[in-house]
Amino acid sequence: MPNELYFEDFYVGQKFHSLGQAKVTAEEIKEFGSKYDPQPFHLDEAAGENSFFKGLAASGWLTAAIVMRLRVQSIVVAGGMIGAGVEEMRWTEPVRPGDTLRTEIEVVGVRQSNSRPEFGVVRTRTLAYNQDNVVVLRSTVNFLAPLRDSTK
Repeated sequence: MPNELYFEDFYVGQKFHSLGQAKVTAEEIKEFGSKYDPQPFHLDEAAGENSFFKGLAASGWLTAAIVMRLRVQSIVVAGGMIGAGVEEMRWTEPVRPGDTLRTEIEVVGVRQSNSRPEFGVVRTRTLAYNQDNVVVLRSTVNFLAPLRDSTK
């Protein structure tokens, strides 16, 4: 497990690769779809075959949740990764049963928070790939990281 990171530890161009991967199952796709995004192509293989997706496809929100888990496992921010907004989120390819996801995250901006001087804002660009190295999600996300001196 990486050490906890503070705002001062982040710099533009810094890259983080997911420490693990996440294998997506048909059961997980259907369970999430049933609970949070009950559309036919997230619930049933036959319905998926007859849809835009031409097969069972994970909800984009399930994909985003998996990517979030990979992010917080890979970037351990002191006190937790506090979200400060999503600028962009694009689902570029469907996630299917059996896909294995991993992430690459690049820091593209750092600045002190205007409203919370004890925090800095870290802007990141995330690419999520499947096992075939196809990008399935692209996002630009900001999070807060505490300044090291603010914890003393």
